[in-house]
Amino acid sequence: MKIKLLSFALLMFCTLSFAQKKIKYSKEEIDKMETYFFNEGFSKPDKKKTSTIITKDGKTYVGYCDGIDTKKGQIYEITIKDSISGKENTYNAENVKEMYVYASGWEKAIKVSKYMSNMRNWGTKSLNNNVTNDRIYFVNQKVSLKNKKDDKEFLMQLINPEFSQLISVYHDPRAKETGGFGVPTGPMGGVQFGGGVIKSYYVKKGDKIMWLHKDDFEENYDFLFGDNTEFIKKYPKNSVKWDFLSYLVLEYTNMSLPKE
Repeated sequence: MKIKLLSFALLMFCTLSFAQKKIKYSKEEIDKMETYFFNEGFSKPDKKKTSTIITKDGKTYVGYCDGIDTKKGQIYEITIKDSISGKENTYNAENVKEMYVYASGWEKAIKVSKYMSNMRNWGTKSLNNNVTNDRIYFVNQKVSLKNKKDDKEFLMQLINPEFSQLISVYHDPRAKETGGFGVPTGPMGGVQFGGGVIKSYYVKKGDKIMWLHKDDFEENYDFLFGDNTEFIKKYPKNSVKWDFLSYLVLEYTNMSLPKE
């Protein structure tokens, strides 16, 4: 009996040791994991291009978006000027199922300026995402802002539309970024090294949607990825970090979907 217990304890120790073994990735692997695969978050519409709103009753409205009103960063009301009659109509976000708008040139210019001023962005982000001419997709979701308020419906920008089959990630308009250090280059500003990593998103998996902050990443790692043993073996939570989130969501999706 003692021998059996000793063998079982040894087996458990070996299993635990294997599970806790930290993986060391190559520089090339880390560079790939630090690549930002999410779309950029935008909040200002281009008033000169037509926007599309689909309401919950299935009706579609096309027109010029005169304004988007927000509370605590989230959309609660949209004003559309009909592309034919010129009549303005206002829609409450709770009654809108989906919305497609184009990002304003002003906001894109600010994004490009920010991109160019941070050296880290050059190796991790795509400049094309900052100057995109594609429509920005918003979808109605019922969510608790920062996991502290009562659930309410908001139109939220989906930032991983190409790989959102299992985990949907939404832009947090009030998200902060990690800091770096700046080097002055002249009277007009300087260049930043490091930092610039977004600290929070809204994430949906299955029926659960939550505000996911950098500080809570490890705590929610198993919820996000734990149902794929192969993935967890390749990317255990003690070997990865928040900076890799977009890559991890993409890789998890590729490893979890049925192979064609």
